[in-house]
Amino acid sequence: MLASHQPTPTQRVALVIQYLGTHFHGWQRQKQHRTVQEDIETAIAKILGYHVTLHGAGRTDSGVHAAAQVAHFDATGFIPAHKWAAVLNSYLPEDILIRASANVSDHWHSRFSAAYRRYRYTIYTEGCSNLFVKPFSWHYYHPPLDESLIQAALKPLLGKHDLAAFHRAGSKRSHSWVEVQAAECHRQGPFIHIEIQADGFLYGMVRLLVGMLVQVGSGKRTLASFTDIWKEQRRLEVKYAAPPQGLCLLRVGYPDFPFSPDVWYDTMPKLAISQESLVKSQESNAFTIDYGLLTTDSQKK
Repeated sequence: MLASHQPTPTQRVALVIQYLGTHFHGWQRQKQHRTVQEDIETAIAKILGYHVTLHGAGRTDSGVHAAAQVAHFDATGFIPAHKWAAVLNSYLPEDILIRASANVSDHWHSRFSAAYRRYRYTIYTEGCSNLFVKPFSWHYYHPPLDESLIQAALKPLLGKHDLAAFHRAGSKRSHSWVEVQAAECHRQGPFIHIEIQADGFLYGMVRLLVGMLVQVGSGKRTLASFTDIWKEQRRLEVKYAAPPQGLCLLRVGYPDFPFSPDVWYDTMPKLAISQESLVKSQESNAFTIDYGLLTTDSQKK
């Protein structure tokens, strides 16, 4: 009597991914360029013995980092979904880390099931450059930036708008409508942090937006001029994009997410120079500065 053949089960595996974007040409697979998607797909293929497609929640540009990118793939095999993170990390390079993995339903999609994405842009405003913050910030120190002006410029962006003024050429997206759910700017010592949350982002949107916000914060452009440009979709007047290394995909949110907030909610520390320590060092004529890793968003959603 022939033994009955049991089909190998297929499961959908979701991943929470961190990567340093410095040496990547973005997320999406490209010919002749190193990308995050390809590195992870190659690692999965080595484990399974066949190729799978990894679907990401968003496509970060060349040089942009991610603290909690989300992706999924379908696999046939007997590796439990929650073990994929540990297995993959043993195959991946030093600049990619899988924070966690979990099983999700066949109807769940990392991109289409997402309710929002949130980005953080970091600007370093000290006159003297700092090697330890250089890979994660834009060193902009002249003229001085007024974060209150940047916050004021962000406020009218809340809501659903056609943001074609911040849409780089080359996108396949059919429209430029974006629902901005949160937009804030705050200073921590010499660091200015700009965070934008939306249901989706246009190609190049955040870097073009930050480039304009810096003009407002430096007094080179008025608040009214900035608002008129994006409301009237005057794309030709948006000429400068902020450099990529200051940008990080902070997190992606879902109505039904199988991961603990500790895994994905606020996993990018803010490098900050302690002003209290700086004052003390000046008073004592010392030459040491304490660096602290400070995080905000203490209330986790």
